[in-house]
Amino acid sequence: MVNFEFVNPTKIIFGKDSERQLAQEIIKYGNKVLLHFGGGSIKKNGVYDKVITVLNEANIEYIELGGVKPNPRLSLIYEGIKICRENDIDLILAVGGGSTIDSAKGIAVGVPYEGDVWDFYTGKALPKTKVPVGVVLTHAAAGSEISFSSVVTNEDGMLKRPLDHEVLYPEFSILNPEFTFSLSPYQTSCGIADIMAHLMERYFTNVRGVGITNRLLEGAMKNIIDNAHFVLENPQDYDARSEIMWTGSIAHNNLLNTGRIGDWACHMIEHELSGFNDVAHGAGLAVIFPAWMKYVYKNNIDLFVQFAVRVWNVEQDFYNKEKTALAGIAKLEEFFKSIGLPVRLSEIGIKEEHFQMIADKCRTFHEDDTVGNLVKLSREDIVKILTIAK
Repeated sequence: MVNFEFVNPTKIIFGKDSERQLAQEIIKYGNKVLLHFGGGSIKKNGVYDKVITVLNEANIEYIELGGVKPNPRLSLIYEGIKICRENDIDLILAVGGGSTIDSAKGIAVGVPYEGDVWDFYTGKALPKTKVPVGVVLTHAAAGSEISFSSVVTNEDGMLKRPLDHEVLYPEFSILNPEFTFSLSPYQTSCGIADIMAHLMERYFTNVRGVGITNRLLEGAMKNIIDNAHFVLENPQDYDARSEIMWTGSIAHNNLLNTGRIGDWACHMIEHELSGFNDVAHGAGLAVIFPAWMKYVYKNNIDLFVQFAVRVWNVEQDFYNKEKTALAGIAKLEEFFKSIGLPVRLSEIGIKEEHFQMIADKCRTFHEDDTVGNLVKLSREDIVKILTIAK
């Protein structure tokens, strides 16, 4: 187990009617709010009306900025920064899923910064402070409601880039599972894939002596698998929605990667897929993860055997580790198919002619120009993974 520090300051308010505590959390930071949301679904499902009622009853001023798209755009963040500066906004309230929250975080760190907020996403600068951020979650997926991460797409080149910094943690997050009842089956499945990916990115590590987090990650994955079909069969199954929502938060709050070094190659590759053709992040991950596994499993075959046996209940073949490992990968791919997600690049409109471009754009975290930690992948490796996924 490697050394670690764990801090997560976000206050979580979970459960039915939890939005009723919204006003008392906001007024801790001021009385003027930027209400940030997406394309209008919160107005159709009633969440918008509930939030507005709370704000009006508490005499909290608000300015609206809607229009957040999946894979949130830098241009809207610039607009939000301008609004906040001109109106002395005290808190940014993100009402939505990961894209809305990530966009709100981008605005929040951009307001006090004298330079271009894109500097943070390209590594040219680090944020030091932000406008406070509150969240009302409507989609269990990205875990941004409790994480220090934000992922943004710059329309100039369609570059999708992450920012991870402790200043990005929201001050509070309201998690009412009922607010996810109106999600479509496809949106729900994309969220499930995103949560599974966050768990698997942490799980596949070369670090030894991490038994406690192995078991926590395995339990979280099994919990998602067990509840996925319940919630797709009955979208208003409160217990199943609750299990998925809370597991999604825990999956990305950094507790489950304590003492570990996660991989994250699949996320880096997928960012370029969704930056290229705007595919839903979870759908892209459902395509990339099994292909990545098929390419790298021999480098730590015992871990892939463990994944197959503990997560997917594959009967272990003690004489043939490869057979067991591949059976686990097949189970994962079958699971994604069973919840209506793509597992091939051809299903999401990405052709072989695009592979080299995607590999060339893939952002590196290493000085040797590779991505990933379980196995460091070159651009050539990425093209081979994309070829497996085609």
